[in-house]
Amino acid sequence: MKKVVVIGGGAAGFFFAANYQEKNPQTEVIVLEKAKLPLQKVKISGGGRCNVTNATFIPRELVKNYPRGSKELMSVFSQFQPADTFDWFNSRGVEFLIQEDNRVFPETNDSQTIIDCLYNTAIHAGVKFYNEQAVKNISKTATTWIIETKTHTFKADKVVVTTGNSKVIWNVLEGLNHTIIKPVPSLFTFNCNDPRIEGMMGLALPYCETKIKELKAKDFGPVLITHWGFSGPGILKLSAWQARELAKLNYHFTLQINWLSEDFNHVLEELREFKIQHSKTQIKTYNPYEIPKRLWAKFLEASAIKEENNWADLNKKQLNKLATELTQAEYHITGKSTYKDEFVTAGGIDLKEIDLKTMQSKIHPGLYFAGEVINVDAITGGYNFQNAWSTAWIASEHV
Repeated sequence: MKKVVVIGGGAAGFFFAANYQEKNPQTEVIVLEKAKLPLQKVKISGGGRCNVTNATFIPRELVKNYPRGSKELMSVFSQFQPADTFDWFNSRGVEFLIQEDNRVFPETNDSQTIIDCLYNTAIHAGVKFYNEQAVKNISKTATTWIIETKTHTFKADKVVVTTGNSKVIWNVLEGLNHTIIKPVPSLFTFNCNDPRIEGMMGLALPYCETKIKELKAKDFGPVLITHWGFSGPGILKLSAWQARELAKLNYHFTLQINWLSEDFNHVLEELREFKIQHSKTQIKTYNPYEIPKRLWAKFLEASAIKEENNWADLNKKQLNKLATELTQAEYHITGKSTYKDEFVTAGGIDLKEIDLKTMQSKIHPGLYFAGEVINVDAITGGYNFQNAWSTAWIASEHV
Protein backbone atom coordinates (compact mmCIF):
# COMPACT_ATOMS: atom_id res chain seq x y z
CA MET A 1 0.00 0.00 0.00
CA LYS A 2 1.27 3.46 -0.88
CA LYS A 3 2.09 5.56 2.19
CA VAL A 4 2.18 9.36 2.65
CA VAL A 5 3.53 10.91 5.84
CA VAL A 6 2.50 14.45 6.78
CA ILE A 7 4.85 16.20 9.21
CA GLY A 8 2.84 18.74 11.20
CA GLY A 9 -0.69 18.47 12.56
CA GLY A 10 -1.78 22.06 12.06
CA ALA A 11 -4.16 23.72 9.62
CA ALA A 12 -2.16 22.91 6.48
CA GLY A 13 -1.35 19.38 7.63
CA PHE A 14 -4.93 18.37 8.36
CA PHE A 15 -6.31 20.15 5.30
CA PHE A 16 -3.88 18.26 3.10
CA ALA A 17 -4.53 14.94 4.83
CA ALA A 18 -8.32 15.27 4.69
CA ASN A 19 -8.35 16.21 1.02
CA TYR A 20 -5.75 13.69 -0.10
CA GLN A 21 -7.22 10.77 1.83
CA GLU A 22 -10.72 11.42 0.47
CA LYS A 23 -9.35 11.35 -3.09
CA ASN A 24 -7.00 8.41 -2.46
CA PRO A 25 -8.71 5.99 -0.06
CA GLN A 26 -6.29 3.17 -0.93
CA THR A 27 -3.29 5.18 0.32
CA GLU A 28 -2.25 5.18 3.97
CA VAL A 29 -1.96 8.76 5.22
CA ILE A 30 -0.20 9.41 8.53
CA VAL A 31 -0.02 12.78 10.30
CA LEU A 32 2.78 13.32 12.82
CA GLU A 33 2.33 16.09 15.40
CA LYS A 34 4.87 17.04 18.07
CA ALA A 35 2.24 18.37 20.50
CA LYS A 36 -0.25 16.37 22.58
CA LEU A 37 -3.16 17.68 20.51
CA PRO A 38 -3.42 18.80 16.88
CA LEU A 39 -4.65 22.13 15.49
CA GLN A 40 -3.76 24.18 18.58
CA LYS A 41 -2.89 27.27 16.57
CA VAL A 42 -6.34 27.08 15.00
CA LYS A 43 -7.84 26.85 18.46
CA ILE A 44 -6.37 30.11 19.77
CA SER A 45 -6.44 32.08 16.52
CA GLY A 46 -8.68 35.11 16.28
CA GLY A 47 -9.14 35.21 20.02
CA GLY A 48 -10.61 31.71 19.97
CA ARG A 49 -12.92 32.50 17.06
CA CYS A 50 -10.57 31.49 14.20
CA ASN A 51 -10.21 34.01 11.39
CA VAL A 52 -10.55 31.32 8.72
CA THR A 53 -9.89 33.45 5.64
CA ASN A 54 -10.60 36.83 4.10
CA ALA A 55 -13.44 37.61 1.71
CA THR A 56 -11.11 38.91 -0.99
CA PHE A 57 -12.02 36.83 -4.01
CA ILE A 58 -9.83 38.35 -6.72
CA PRO A 59 -6.34 36.79 -6.62
CA ARG A 60 -4.53 39.94 -7.79
CA GLU A 61 -6.13 41.82 -4.88
CA LEU A 62 -5.60 38.97 -2.44
CA VAL A 63 -1.84 38.76 -3.03
CA LYS A 64 -1.41 42.42 -2.04
CA ASN A 65 -1.71 41.29 1.59
CA TYR A 66 1.42 39.13 1.54
CA PRO A 67 4.70 40.97 2.26
CA ARG A 68 6.63 37.84 1.27
CA GLY A 69 5.40 35.69 -1.62
CA SER A 70 2.85 38.00 -3.22
CA LYS A 71 4.12 37.53 -6.79
CA GLU A 72 4.49 33.78 -6.49
CA LEU A 73 1.08 33.30 -4.86
CA MET A 74 -0.75 34.38 -8.00
CA SER A 75 -0.33 30.85 -9.37
CA VAL A 76 -1.40 29.38 -6.02
CA PHE A 77 -4.58 31.42 -5.66
CA SER A 78 -5.51 30.85 -9.28
CA GLN A 79 -5.94 27.20 -8.26
CA PHE A 80 -7.53 27.58 -4.82
CA GLN A 81 -8.69 30.87 -3.30
CA PRO A 82 -11.07 32.10 -0.54
CA ALA A 83 -14.20 31.27 -2.57
CA ASP A 84 -12.99 27.66 -2.69
CA THR A 85 -12.37 27.76 1.06
CA PHE A 86 -15.98 28.86 1.55
CA ASP A 87 -17.22 26.00 -0.65
CA TRP A 88 -15.07 23.40 1.11
CA PHE A 89 -16.20 24.24 4.63
CA ASN A 90 -19.81 25.01 3.61
CA SER A 91 -20.11 21.58 1.98
CA ARG A 92 -19.12 20.07 5.32
CA GLY A 93 -21.70 21.98 7.34
CA VAL A 94 -19.68 25.02 8.42
CA GLU A 95 -21.28 28.41 7.76
CA PHE A 96 -19.33 31.67 7.83
CA LEU A 97 -19.79 35.24 8.99
CA ILE A 98 -18.14 38.02 6.98
CA GLN A 99 -17.26 41.10 9.00
CA GLU A 100 -17.19 44.63 7.60
CA ASP A 101 -13.41 44.45 7.23
CA ASN A 102 -13.81 41.20 5.19
CA ARG A 103 -12.42 38.95 7.91
CA VAL A 104 -14.22 35.62 7.92
CA PHE A 105 -15.18 33.60 11.02
CA PRO A 106 -17.31 30.50 11.59
CA GLU A 107 -20.95 31.40 12.27
CA THR A 108 -20.56 29.87 15.73
CA ASN A 109 -17.74 32.33 16.54
CA ASP A 110 -15.91 29.32 17.96
CA SER A 111 -12.64 27.96 16.56
CA GLN A 112 -13.63 24.50 17.78
CA THR A 113 -16.06 24.40 14.84
CA ILE A 114 -13.14 24.53 12.42
CA ILE A 115 -11.09 22.05 14.45
CA ASP A 116 -13.95 19.57 14.53
CA CYS A 117 -14.55 19.92 10.81
CA LEU A 118 -10.91 19.35 9.87
CA TYR A 119 -10.31 16.57 12.37
CA ASN A 120 -13.54 14.68 11.72
CA THR A 121 -13.17 14.93 7.94
CA ALA A 122 -9.62 13.58 8.11
CA ILE A 123 -10.35 10.79 10.57
CA HIS A 124 -13.57 9.77 8.75
CA ALA A 125 -11.57 9.52 5.52
CA GLY A 126 -9.12 7.18 7.23
CA VAL A 127 -6.20 9.42 8.16
CA LYS A 128 -4.05 8.08 11.00
CA PHE A 129 -2.83 10.60 13.58
CA TYR A 130 0.14 10.24 15.91
CA ASN A 131 0.69 12.88 18.59
CA GLU A 132 3.88 13.66 20.53
CA GLN A 133 5.97 12.66 17.54
CA ALA A 134 8.50 15.45 17.06
CA VAL A 135 10.44 14.70 13.89
CA LYS A 136 14.22 14.77 14.30
CA ASN A 137 15.38 13.71 10.86
CA ILE A 138 14.21 13.13 7.30
CA SER A 139 16.27 11.06 4.88
CA LYS A 140 15.79 9.15 1.67
CA THR A 141 16.92 5.84 0.22
CA ALA A 142 16.64 5.08 -3.48
CA THR A 143 12.93 4.38 -3.15
CA THR A 144 11.77 5.31 0.35
CA TRP A 145 11.57 8.33 2.63
CA ILE A 146 12.55 7.71 6.26
CA ILE A 147 11.15 9.94 9.00
CA GLU A 148 12.64 9.60 12.46
CA THR A 149 11.16 10.77 15.76
CA LYS A 150 12.44 10.16 19.29
CA THR A 151 10.40 6.97 19.59
CA HIS A 152 9.51 5.80 16.07
CA THR A 153 10.78 5.46 12.53
CA PHE A 154 8.24 5.89 9.74
CA LYS A 155 8.70 5.00 6.08
CA ALA A 156 6.84 6.69 3.25
CA ASP A 157 6.59 6.96 -0.51
CA LYS A 158 5.89 10.69 -0.26
CA VAL A 159 6.42 13.29 2.48
CA VAL A 160 4.49 16.51 3.02
CA VAL A 161 6.03 19.07 5.40
CA THR A 162 3.54 21.46 7.07
CA THR A 163 5.40 22.37 10.26
CA GLY A 164 5.12 26.16 10.08
CA ASN A 165 7.96 28.05 11.72
CA SER A 166 9.87 25.06 13.09
CA LYS A 167 13.60 25.75 13.44
CA VAL A 168 14.26 22.03 13.88
CA ILE A 169 12.58 21.12 10.59
CA TRP A 170 14.20 24.03 8.76
CA ASN A 171 17.57 22.71 9.94
CA VAL A 172 16.65 19.23 8.73
CA LEU A 173 15.63 20.64 5.33
CA GLU A 174 18.90 22.53 5.09
CA GLY A 175 20.56 19.15 5.51
CA LEU A 176 18.60 18.08 2.42
CA ASN A 177 20.15 21.00 0.51
CA HIS A 178 17.13 23.29 0.68
CA THR A 179 17.78 27.01 1.19
CA ILE A 180 16.09 28.55 4.22
CA ILE A 181 15.49 32.30 4.09
CA LYS A 182 16.49 33.42 7.58
CA PRO A 183 13.32 33.75 9.67
CA VAL A 184 12.54 36.95 11.57
CA PRO A 185 9.39 37.78 13.55
CA SER A 186 6.38 39.23 11.77
CA LEU A 187 3.02 40.39 13.12
CA PHE A 188 4.23 41.71 16.47
CA THR A 189 3.31 44.57 18.78
CA PHE A 190 5.54 47.49 19.69
CA ASN A 191 6.89 47.97 23.21
CA CYS A 192 6.77 51.54 24.45
CA ASN A 193 7.15 53.05 27.90
CA ASP A 194 5.77 56.57 27.53
CA PRO A 195 3.86 58.65 30.11
CA ARG A 196 1.36 59.67 27.43
CA ILE A 197 -0.02 56.14 27.24
CA GLU A 198 0.55 55.05 30.85
CA GLY A 199 -2.65 53.61 32.29
CA MET A 200 -4.39 53.80 28.90
CA MET A 201 -4.38 50.06 28.13
CA GLY A 202 -7.47 48.89 26.30
CA LEU A 203 -8.15 52.22 24.59
CA ALA A 204 -8.17 52.33 20.80
CA LEU A 205 -8.72 54.76 17.96
CA PRO A 206 -10.06 53.37 14.67
CA TYR A 207 -8.53 55.61 12.00
CA CYS A 208 -4.80 56.02 12.54
CA GLU A 209 -1.84 56.48 10.25
CA THR A 210 1.33 54.90 11.61
CA LYS A 211 4.87 55.67 10.43
CA ILE A 212 8.36 54.43 11.18
CA LYS A 213 10.53 57.50 10.81
CA GLU A 214 13.80 55.67 10.26
CA LEU A 215 12.32 53.69 7.37
CA LYS A 216 9.89 56.22 5.92
CA ALA A 217 7.35 53.42 6.09
CA LYS A 218 3.69 53.91 6.89
CA ASP A 219 0.41 52.05 7.19
CA PHE A 220 -3.16 52.68 8.25
CA GLY A 221 -5.64 51.08 10.63
CA PRO A 222 -6.89 50.88 14.22
CA VAL A 223 -4.30 51.35 16.97
CA LEU A 224 -4.77 49.77 20.39
CA ILE A 225 -2.90 50.82 23.52
CA THR A 226 -1.79 47.80 25.54
CA HIS A 227 0.03 47.09 28.79
CA TRP A 228 3.32 46.99 26.89
CA GLY A 229 2.78 49.63 24.20
CA PHE A 230 0.92 49.54 20.90
CA SER A 231 -1.02 46.88 19.03
CA GLY A 232 -3.99 46.67 16.68
CA PRO A 233 -4.18 46.19 12.89
CA GLY A 234 -2.43 49.49 12.17
CA ILE A 235 0.60 48.27 14.13
CA LEU A 236 0.55 44.61 13.12
CA LYS A 237 0.41 45.45 9.41
CA LEU A 238 3.35 47.79 9.79
CA SER A 239 5.33 45.10 11.62
CA ALA A 240 4.63 42.59 8.84
CA TRP A 241 5.61 44.78 5.91
CA GLN A 242 8.75 46.02 7.67
CA ALA A 243 9.67 42.77 9.45
CA ARG A 244 13.20 42.46 8.09
CA GLU A 245 14.00 46.16 8.31
CA LEU A 246 12.82 46.35 11.94
CA ALA A 247 14.96 43.33 12.81
CA LYS A 248 17.98 45.23 11.46
CA LEU A 249 17.05 48.13 13.76
CA ASN A 250 16.92 45.67 16.68
CA TYR A 251 13.36 46.90 17.25
CA HIS A 252 14.47 50.34 18.46
CA PHE A 253 12.94 53.11 16.40
CA THR A 254 10.63 56.13 16.39
CA LEU A 255 6.94 55.49 15.78
CA GLN A 256 4.89 58.44 14.59
CA ILE A 257 1.11 58.19 15.05
CA ASN A 258 -1.45 60.38 13.38
CA TRP A 259 -4.35 59.50 15.66
CA LEU A 260 -6.86 61.21 13.38
CA SER A 261 -5.37 60.47 9.95
CA GLU A 262 -5.81 64.15 9.15
CA ASP A 263 -3.35 66.79 7.99
CA PHE A 264 -1.60 68.81 10.70
CA ASN A 265 -2.54 72.16 9.19
CA HIS A 266 -6.15 71.11 8.79
CA VAL A 267 -6.36 70.02 12.44
CA LEU A 268 -4.62 73.20 13.59
CA GLU A 269 -7.17 75.30 11.71
CA GLU A 270 -10.01 73.28 13.24
CA LEU A 271 -8.59 73.87 16.73
CA ARG A 272 -8.45 77.60 16.06
CA GLU A 273 -12.11 77.51 15.01
CA PHE A 274 -13.03 75.53 18.13
CA LYS A 275 -11.31 78.19 20.21
CA ILE A 276 -13.57 80.85 18.69
CA GLN A 277 -16.81 78.88 18.60
CA HIS A 278 -16.48 77.30 22.07
CA SER A 279 -14.50 80.00 23.82
CA LYS A 280 -16.36 79.71 27.14
CA THR A 281 -16.39 75.90 27.19
CA GLN A 282 -13.90 73.93 29.26
CA ILE A 283 -11.60 72.06 26.93
CA LYS A 284 -12.06 68.83 28.88
CA THR A 285 -15.82 69.12 28.33
CA TYR A 286 -15.71 69.64 24.58
CA ASN A 287 -13.67 66.93 22.88
CA PRO A 288 -14.23 67.51 19.14
CA TYR A 289 -12.67 64.25 17.88
CA GLU A 290 -14.52 61.60 19.90
CA ILE A 291 -11.27 60.56 21.51
CA PRO A 292 -11.72 58.55 24.74
CA LYS A 293 -11.80 60.98 27.66
CA ARG A 294 -8.80 59.52 29.44
CA LEU A 295 -6.68 59.64 26.30
CA TRP A 296 -7.88 63.18 25.49
CA ALA A 297 -6.70 64.20 28.97
CA LYS A 298 -3.26 62.74 28.19
CA PHE A 299 -3.07 64.71 24.95
CA LEU A 300 -3.96 67.88 26.85
CA GLU A 301 -1.35 67.19 29.52
CA ALA A 302 1.33 66.57 26.88
CA SER A 303 0.39 69.90 25.32
CA ALA A 304 0.76 71.77 28.65
CA ILE A 305 -2.97 72.45 28.73
CA LYS A 306 -4.93 72.31 31.99
CA GLU A 307 -8.23 70.49 31.75
CA GLU A 308 -10.06 73.29 33.54
CA ASN A 309 -8.93 75.81 30.90
CA ASN A 310 -11.56 77.17 28.56
CA TRP A 311 -10.92 76.97 24.84
CA ALA A 312 -10.42 80.76 24.85
CA ASP A 313 -7.46 80.36 27.22
CA LEU A 314 -5.35 78.40 24.74
CA ASN A 315 -2.42 80.26 23.23
CA LYS A 316 -0.80 79.72 19.85
CA LYS A 317 1.93 77.46 21.26
CA GLN A 318 -0.58 75.21 23.01
CA LEU A 319 -2.74 74.90 19.90
CA ASN A 320 0.28 73.93 17.84
CA LYS A 321 1.39 71.39 20.41
CA LEU A 322 -2.08 69.84 20.62
CA ALA A 323 -2.29 69.59 16.82
CA THR A 324 1.13 67.91 16.88
CA GLU A 325 0.05 65.39 19.55
CA LEU A 326 -3.02 64.54 17.51
CA THR A 327 -1.35 64.19 14.11
CA GLN A 328 2.43 63.85 14.54
CA ALA A 329 2.97 62.29 17.97
CA GLU A 330 6.31 60.49 18.25
CA TYR A 331 6.93 57.50 20.52
CA HIS A 332 10.22 55.71 21.14
CA ILE A 333 9.81 51.97 20.57
CA THR A 334 12.15 49.81 22.61
CA GLY A 335 11.29 46.29 21.51
CA LYS A 336 8.59 43.92 20.34
CA SER A 337 6.12 41.46 21.85
CA THR A 338 4.68 38.40 20.20
CA TYR A 339 1.95 35.99 21.16
CA LYS A 340 3.92 32.77 21.36
CA ASP A 341 1.09 30.54 20.17
CA GLU A 342 0.25 32.84 17.25
CA PHE A 343 3.84 33.45 16.22
CA VAL A 344 4.27 34.30 12.54
CA THR A 345 7.62 34.56 10.82
CA ALA A 346 8.97 36.13 7.67
CA GLY A 347 11.21 33.43 6.25
CA GLY A 348 11.27 29.76 5.41
CA ILE A 349 11.98 27.56 2.40
CA ASP A 350 13.10 29.60 -0.59
CA LEU A 351 10.18 29.73 -3.02
CA LYS A 352 12.60 29.34 -5.95
CA GLU A 353 13.12 25.75 -4.82
CA ILE A 354 9.42 24.84 -4.92
CA ASP A 355 7.18 24.15 -7.91
CA LEU A 356 4.21 26.24 -6.83
CA LYS A 357 1.94 24.52 -9.35
CA THR A 358 2.31 21.29 -7.36
CA MET A 359 4.07 22.36 -4.09
CA GLN A 360 6.75 19.75 -4.78
CA SER A 361 10.41 20.32 -4.04
CA LYS A 362 12.49 21.03 -7.14
CA ILE A 363 15.41 19.33 -5.39
CA HIS A 364 13.78 16.15 -4.08
CA PRO A 365 10.89 14.53 -5.99
CA GLY A 366 8.35 13.18 -3.55
CA LEU A 367 8.89 15.95 -1.00
CA TYR A 368 6.11 18.55 -0.72
CA PHE A 369 5.44 21.65 1.35
CA ALA A 370 2.41 23.64 2.51
CA GLY A 371 1.66 26.49 4.87
CA GLU A 372 4.05 28.77 6.73
CA VAL A 373 7.05 26.44 6.39
CA ILE A 374 7.70 28.18 3.06
CA ASN A 375 8.83 31.79 2.70
CA VAL A 376 5.31 33.25 2.68
CA ASP A 377 3.66 35.37 5.34
CA ALA A 378 0.76 37.78 5.44
CA ILE A 379 -0.72 40.63 7.38
CA THR A 380 -3.44 39.94 9.92
CA GLY A 381 -6.93 39.24 8.59
CA GLY A 382 -7.15 35.53 7.74
CA TYR A 383 -4.56 35.62 4.98
CA ASN A 384 -2.06 33.28 6.65
CA PHE A 385 -4.73 30.61 6.99
CA GLN A 386 -5.68 31.06 3.33
CA ASN A 387 -2.07 30.36 2.39
CA ALA A 388 -2.33 27.15 4.42
CA TRP A 389 -5.59 26.03 2.78
CA SER A 390 -4.43 26.87 -0.75
CA THR A 391 -0.97 25.30 -0.65
CA ALA A 392 -2.25 22.21 1.16
CA TRP A 393 -5.04 21.72 -1.37
CA ILE A 394 -2.62 22.04 -4.29
CA ALA A 395 -0.32 19.48 -2.71
CA SER A 396 -3.27 17.12 -2.20
CA GLU A 397 -3.98 17.30 -5.93
CA HIS A 398 -0.44 16.42 -6.97
CA VAL A 399 1.16 14.10 -4.42
